[in-house]
Amino acid sequence: MKEILVLIYLSVIIGLKVSAQIQLNFDPGLQSKTNIQYFKPAEIDLFVGDCIPFSHGGVFYLYWLIDKGHHSLLNGLGGHQWVLSKSTDLINWEHFPIVLGIEEEWEKSICTGSVIYANNKFYAFYATRVLQDGKRMEQLSYAISDDGTKFIKQKPNPFLTAPPGYNPSQFRDPKIISAKDGFHMFISSYSSDPELQKFGGCLAHLFSTDLKNWELKEPVLTGQTGTPECPDYFFWNGWYYLIYSSGGTYYVKSKNPFGPWEYPGFQPLKEPFANVPKTAEFKDGRRISAAWIPSREDNKDDGRSRFGGNIVMRELVQEKDGTLGTSFVPELIQATSETGWISLVHDKTTSSGNLEKLQINSPDGIGFARIDSVPYNCRITLEMEPISNNEEYGLFIRSNEKAAGGYRLAFSPNRGIVQLGNVAIEAVDGLRGKNSVEIIMKEDIIDVCVNNRRCIVNRCPGQKGAKLLLYVKQGKVNFNRIKVYELN
Repeated sequence: MKEILVLIYLSVIIGLKVSAQIQLNFDPGLQSKTNIQYFKPAEIDLFVGDCIPFSHGGVFYLYWLIDKGHHSLLNGLGGHQWVLSKSTDLINWEHFPIVLGIEEEWEKSICTGSVIYANNKFYAFYATRVLQDGKRMEQLSYAISDDGTKFIKQKPNPFLTAPPGYNPSQFRDPKIISAKDGFHMFISSYSSDPELQKFGGCLAHLFSTDLKNWELKEPVLTGQTGTPECPDYFFWNGWYYLIYSSGGTYYVKSKNPFGPWEYPGFQPLKEPFANVPKTAEFKDGRRISAAWIPSREDNKDDGRSRFGGNIVMRELVQEKDGTLGTSFVPELIQATSETGWISLVHDKTTSSGNLEKLQINSPDGIGFARIDSVPYNCRITLEMEPISNNEEYGLFIRSNEKAAGGYRLAFSPNRGIVQLGNVAIEAVDGLRGKNSVEIIMKEDIIDVCVNNRRCIVNRCPGQKGAKLLLYVKQGKVNFNRIKVYELN
């Protein structure tokens, strides 16, 4: 009896240590069940971090890191854990409590990883961030689940630390792949002795036939200036893709499983405010990416990015040559009502027409037209067609009459740049021709899709204006089929 009491006492003490080092109040029952786009937990102090999408049996499993304190918990190591939201149609969502969490005092963060289905089980491979002798270290662990909603960690835990030649503080984000010859794993790493200094970022490559014993292979990617984070890998319609994030998210493609890789003409996943997107297949041969929109320090437009925010998802688009693009996911566009009260106000000399066909002609400077009474939460669609060479054209969103406030959505054909407030995307094709543009404004998030091929999102908490200005700088542009819808 005495021994039993001692065991109970020890288990209580251990449990208290774990619960004391991190406490979350996440309640799945409080969360929105009808739309995952721009989702964050209903609890004001909780946020979404790295997303880990996975698909199996017609179900889309969206695992994500739950964040409190913007990565500040547990001595700045994060204190993150995995939570799950899943759907069969991308419209209706079911939320679950922590499915893979901190259980030991030495676990300071359950970091990003990946999931596969093998041996009639769900396998989650992930990194654990720890402190050893006051230094940050990262090591790999794995867990198994019968249904993907609650994982049991496996022994040994961890099962792998950084091998010789790799920095032990940069060894995370395992991407697990099931192939004909066995299982491959790519790991975000940094070489201890790169061929060129400051170009040591790489993706370590390991191979296994049983998911337990791993053999080190040559890296699948090298020569990065930083650690290439949150790798993703998939085969889609004859092409192999490798995705990684290092100062932005990039992809390369190949006709062979492990390269040589081709660098594309533009990088559609490199959105400054859509962090570390990862993808999963879905029904009918589709592929969906999930990322997170960071918070802004002090909730200001110019505040620096902070870890944790809202989910943002994209539909991947594939061209015949394997080039990728991104667009809005149709199921995730919120229901709207068309506004019947908007009015168009013309500049006296440079604009003419109506909402169906508006022309702004301003060869010597800037011309504009204005729409008043635009709802704060709304969807805007239009087509823009340059008739001549232009330095720039676009819109001012949430503005006042003279655009002293608001956010500039600028299209620069000569530079191939689309700018939204203080962020931009590059190498955007087709800006000299007809462009379809879709804009979603929901609370402090503004999300834009151009030609169903390129997207850009920004967090814009500061400006609240109700006017939309359409403008042209040194040129002529037709703005066609302008519609404004209020989000229901």
